[in-house]
Amino acid sequence: MKCPPLEPEPDILSADSTPIHDAREALRKYFGFREFLDGQEEVMANILGGRDTLVIMPTGGGKSLCYQLPALVMEGVTIVISPLIALMKDQVDALERRGIPATLINSTLSLGEQQERIAALRRGEYKLVYVAPERFRSRMFTNTMRQVEIALFAVDEAHCLSQWGHDFRPDYFRLGEALEELGRPQVVALTATATPEVRADILKVLTLRDPFVTIRGFQRPNLSLNVTHTKKHDDKYARLKQIIREHKKGIIYCSTRKRVDEVGEALAEMNIKAVEYHGGLDDKERESRQNQFINRERDIAVATNAFGMGIDRSDVRFVVHYDVPGSIEAYYQEAGRAGRDGEPSWCELFFNFADTKTQEFFLDGANPTIDVIQSIYQALLNKANSQHEVEATIEDLTDYAGLKNSMAVSSSLGHLARAGYIERFDIPGKRVRGTRLLQPDVLTRHLKIDANALRKKDRRDRSKLKAMIDLCYDEQRCRQQQILAYFGEHESQPCGTCDICRRNGVQTAREGTADEVTVLRQVLSGIARMSTKQADGTWEPRFGKGRIIQMLVGSKSKEIVEAGLDQLSTYGLLKSVGTSALHPLFAEMEKQGLIETSTGEYPLVTLTPKGADIMRKGSNIRMMWPSTAPTASQPTKPGVKLTEAEVSTRELGFDDALFEKLKRHRNVVAMAEGVPAYVIFSNQTLEFLTRLKPKSIEEGLKIRGVGDKKAQTYLPDFIRVIQKHG
Repeated sequence: MKCPPLEPEPDILSADSTPIHDAREALRKYFGFREFLDGQEEVMANILGGRDTLVIMPTGGGKSLCYQLPALVMEGVTIVISPLIALMKDQVDALERRGIPATLINSTLSLGEQQERIAALRRGEYKLVYVAPERFRSRMFTNTMRQVEIALFAVDEAHCLSQWGHDFRPDYFRLGEALEELGRPQVVALTATATPEVRADILKVLTLRDPFVTIRGFQRPNLSLNVTHTKKHDDKYARLKQIIREHKKGIIYCSTRKRVDEVGEALAEMNIKAVEYHGGLDDKERESRQNQFINRERDIAVATNAFGMGIDRSDVRFVVHYDVPGSIEAYYQEAGRAGRDGEPSWCELFFNFADTKTQEFFLDGANPTIDVIQSIYQALLNKANSQHEVEATIEDLTDYAGLKNSMAVSSSLGHLARAGYIERFDIPGKRVRGTRLLQPDVLTRHLKIDANALRKKDRRDRSKLKAMIDLCYDEQRCRQQQILAYFGEHESQPCGTCDICRRNGVQTAREGTADEVTVLRQVLSGIARMSTKQADGTWEPRFGKGRIIQMLVGSKSKEIVEAGLDQLSTYGLLKSVGTSALHPLFAEMEKQGLIETSTGEYPLVTLTPKGADIMRKGSNIRMMWPSTAPTASQPTKPGVKLTEAEVSTRELGFDDALFEKLKRHRNVVAMAEGVPAYVIFSNQTLEFLTRLKPKSIEEGLKIRGVGDKKAQTYLPDFIRVIQKHG
């Protein structure tokens, strides 16, 4: 099936229309922001205009706000489908701290607690309710939710509903039926990664009506993607030790629980403390270990792909894939958990063809043949009691059917359930689930299962693994270009930072053209504006390379806007040049001694006297110039000259001592409330408090990241710290 065309949609609501005005007021009041991030305004205008919407936005791009904000200005309750209990809890806790009435309904609650919250929903006491997709297995729950006024049905991690996706979950597949039973409320589906086939599946399964579809792009220019071919585990461990020593904070993905244990033990022998995480842990232990990483109690995590969604930590500096993933979708989503703060980050995949056998085992489990499905069904018929029910573990059913791959048993049960032959149900007080035969008179040979569809899915899944293997073997094309082409973006430029680009990027030194020198001076001016000039004429760095590049290209990312960097005169000055050209330019500037990068825990960039001189005088320099020609879609005038104001620099009013005092106070408050420090105020908000030194709550409310609730709760004490500092 071809994906519907993703051309620009009809005109959206005017930015001055009432719904968007209300949304802007809610953005300021509850979230402390005055402007939307890239792509958010268009999404929310369409949602508030009543259209079903499909949002494909990179990790860290602000997807959650795309449904949280409309929920505040729409009549009724927004139901949010979320796949992880820990993720639900984090989202609800964060909303409550902002003064937004939100709750969750999942298996951790007793029946009485669930009924109490549903009653509160009917009374209109909540604006958002987070629900696990398996809740809709219960017809009683669905019927109960029909009594609630539903404003919006938000499906987060929507790729989980596609059988062509890398993280298919049968309970997501049922959401289309649930929507019909709920009377077809307005829908917004959101995901960070989806191929054209997966996008088509989302539109089809959820039956989105005249949908607005937005794709913000898959490029992650701050990530350096690398593939290292390895022969044995000792090679992997040696390289892993180097990566950890150099990059310090990161995630190591392994294909199996056993491998997680092995790598965890190896790191322990190297005296490296790491969190080990996989699906074999109970819910409480998984949440505890995940929180250790999120709260920065541990900087290294070794995990299966169960560790990922909901990992809200922006300073992950590396992601290593110890084993080859099963698809490019899985690889890129997991690699994308590095560098969410926009800073340069390292991604490395250890490739050994022998490791693909593990993925082939997973494929066999995810794609049972018609014979395997029939064997499972016959085992259920043989073991069913008088009520046509079977109480047995997956391992028991595997033995009953005479099979070896328990994953294939789980998949077979899913096929039988979707075909209407069985249903799975929870047994109170037991971890084991039961299976109920819905058509017990149907014999095995009379099952109507589409064998052609099974074979088609099997071929598609194996083609995904082949594409992943091809990526590892291709030594000619830029890694990121290959990945973007896989997702349907064929007009991208080489990233300049992957192993292939570095290997093939040989140039000869030369003097720059007039336009190239102008770009160089603009970059140096931007660096100066994001530094603090000292009394002796030297420059004190404040930001890293990734953040500076984001400012120069006009990014509206949360980190840029919250720090007020969008107010600098150099903001967006090099939007036409783009990030893929600026990253290699920074590397060359450092080689030529124009800038310096600190060697501390957070590498910061500043000007050297040589760089400051070129910024002021516009002198030429002989070096290997990367291409900084404007892209065709964003032309600019040639030979643009910097004004005197653009070249000059100014103090940004940053006081290190005050900043440290505010951080210490924030830590005390966070410890007292038992929450991570960033939940109180982000580092960017503290930086802005340091610069602006508000004297009242009214002044503090003008700072990005300070909403009404946080202003009343926390701001008075922070203002007192500022006043005492003087």
